[in-house]
Amino acid sequence: MKVLVTGATGFVGSYLVDRVLSGKHHVVTATRNPHCSSNTENYAIGSIGPASRWQEALRDCDAVVHLAARVHVMNDKMVDSFASYREINVQGTLNLARQAAINGIRRFIYLSSIKVNGDGHSSGSNVHLPGGIEHPYSEADAPAPTDPYGQSKWEAEEGLRCIANSTSLECVIIRPPLIYGPGVRANFLRLMQWVEKGVPLPFDAVDNRRSLVYVGNLTNAIEICLGHPDAARQTFIVSDGNAISTAELIRKLARYLRRPARLLPIPASLLNGCLALLGKRDEANRLLGSLVVDDSHIRNMLGWCPPYSIDQGLMETVNAFRKP
Repeated sequence: MKVLVTGATGFVGSYLVDRVLSGKHHVVTATRNPHCSSNTENYAIGSIGPASRWQEALRDCDAVVHLAARVHVMNDKMVDSFASYREINVQGTLNLARQAAINGIRRFIYLSSIKVNGDGHSSGSNVHLPGGIEHPYSEADAPAPTDPYGQSKWEAEEGLRCIANSTSLECVIIRPPLIYGPGVRANFLRLMQWVEKGVPLPFDAVDNRRSLVYVGNLTNAIEICLGHPDAARQTFIVSDGNAISTAELIRKLARYLRRPARLLPIPASLLNGCLALLGKRDEANRLLGSLVVDDSHIRNMLGWCPPYSIDQGLMETVNAFRKP
């Protein structure tokens, strides 16, 4: 199979190309930089938008894995961030999908986000199922994005469904929660840095649950969706399968970093109030709130099971972090 991968030099893309598809498929990559160091057949597309030309990159391809996107940006300084998200994530995606359909591409894998469902439950929401488990997001839920990034991903999904309904293009949408793995950055990287330095962290009393997905599990699901006949026109949520608390995550990271887990039992309500006063409500929700997903749809329909446990994923992530 000849597969075009966009965003191939990114966190997920590099793992997918180098560790999953390489040697199994003829991989073509699309990047901004014409001097990309990728060993694959590469096409420089530049910034992705409604006017991007994909004909050369799509030639003779059987499938597209579209990972490139304008990602969620903290403290976004753009004057009209919504327009910027739409230009790349909506118009750019649909432009690629239309050209893929015209070029006879069979399958189009789109990496969306669990933010289409929402941002989970805040630490003070008290939305629980029996047994104290927060209501898990599923593909059947009504979309409820809360920011421009999530909204743009939802609009792209809707546009892809319209294109699929009027062409032979088989669109598959995948919504992951927080993705981690070797090379992870942003908040997950900072958390590892804090644990390694022995910084006391005030999360021992936080009783939340958050679903995660190891990049190896996500890319395995993408590979399955490329070839499985039942994946066509489906939306799938993927995860490692077991949600954990912030405190439990810190303990696991500390174990693999061979550092003590310095956790302080500060009430979640106090932490939430302090972070809110500092204007950090988003950070409070990610650290104190819950976001649990139900990935039974992909398991039941495709027989998919994540090949890595969360402990294996965290160990690989820590090992890569510790390498000089």
